[in-house]
Amino acid sequence: MSTYRKSLLVATFEGFPAVIIFQLLGGPFLTGYLIYLGASSTEIGLILAITTVVNIVQIAMAVVMQKFRNRKRMLIIFGSTHRILWACVGLIPFLLPQEYWVITYMILYTAAHLGNAAGGIVWTSLISDAVPGPIRGRYFGLRNTILGGVSSLALFVGGQILDKYPGEEGFNYIFMIVSVCVVLNVIAYFLYPNPPFEPSTATNPVGMLQKPLMDRAFLKAIIFLAAFLFVQGLTVPLFSYVMLKLMNISYGTVSYITVVHTLVMMASYYVWGNLNARFSAQTLLLWSLPIIALACLLWGAIAFIPAVVVLFMVHIVLGIGLGGFNQMVFAFTIGDTPKSERPMYIATYSAITGFAAFLGPVAGGKIYALIVDQPEWVQVYGVSTIVGAILLILGLWVGRYVLRTEIRSGV
Repeated sequence: MSTYRKSLLVATFEGFPAVIIFQLLGGPFLTGYLIYLGASSTEIGLILAITTVVNIVQIAMAVVMQKFRNRKRMLIIFGSTHRILWACVGLIPFLLPQEYWVITYMILYTAAHLGNAAGGIVWTSLISDAVPGPIRGRYFGLRNTILGGVSSLALFVGGQILDKYPGEEGFNYIFMIVSVCVVLNVIAYFLYPNPPFEPSTATNPVGMLQKPLMDRAFLKAIIFLAAFLFVQGLTVPLFSYVMLKLMNISYGTVSYITVVHTLVMMASYYVWGNLNARFSAQTLLLWSLPIIALACLLWGAIAFIPAVVVLFMVHIVLGIGLGGFNQMVFAFTIGDTPKSERPMYIATYSAITGFAAFLGPVAGGKIYALIVDQPEWVQVYGVSTIVGAILLILGLWVGRYVLRTEIRSGV
């Protein structure tokens, strides 16, 4: 078996325990666990935003990688730190008085995702060298499709557990499964390849940072995406909060909705990956934006159509949009950037968009707290519908202007 083929298999199989951890500790289960711990909407919005603001650490990591070039070792250290610390939040109710539950979760969650942000740039740099350029789009489309199936199964099982064993007992079972996956994930890190690292041509950190900042087309694109992610963050990360807290939908139903969302995203990864062989990543990225906007706009249909039907529609459309957005952003940052400068390009993108994506859920959580006395329809679908209208304008008009050159070249 060739070195490249081994790398592809390892990266795929490592993803199995990883996506189980992310699904059982994130998404609707993260929101549900925070509600169980007693978090408010503002606190939930702040915690959901932490995963993006910590991306600022990637700029420092891009510099560190120039000196400590053993990317496999750094991946093992930072990746393991994230998995272990995040799983440790399951111990909070057993070790601390209730008044400290939410703040302790916030501390552990922040520390864990600092490790994930640091390891993320290492993984992206490493995997971009391990996977040959001509097959990247199709490989990641296939990999994400396979892992999407595992994610769906994890969501289904997690929802069934919490429906049958609500409250503390159900979350205990969830964290037992997560603990096993953490061990498997750490073991898988040791199997990764360690291709030679190509250092930056810049001689100092300032020169490295200037490379992406002086790239006008790149900088214009990420500023636009940062604005889009800020507006999106006002409501999309809080979909689970609205369903669980405001609409009182059961964990089982929310898990079914999320499973459908994941399955659709899984299928769309494969389609977007094949389209990437014909069109540029920027072109496909722009195509995904109105789809995400439509998912938010669909919340308004609750006024005319049964809520559960609308929620399935929302998450189906969102799965298609996010599948394209996530995959094309990844393809853009690792495929359309200079290899020697790629870590700093990735770090710059993550830092700028991450800060915007941090502000979005924080502001969104505050908005939901401020409208608590407003009519129910305003809280349930009013905010999402307004956000969807703004996103549609950004995606169809502003985005087309910003990326018009790439559209012409792609078509």
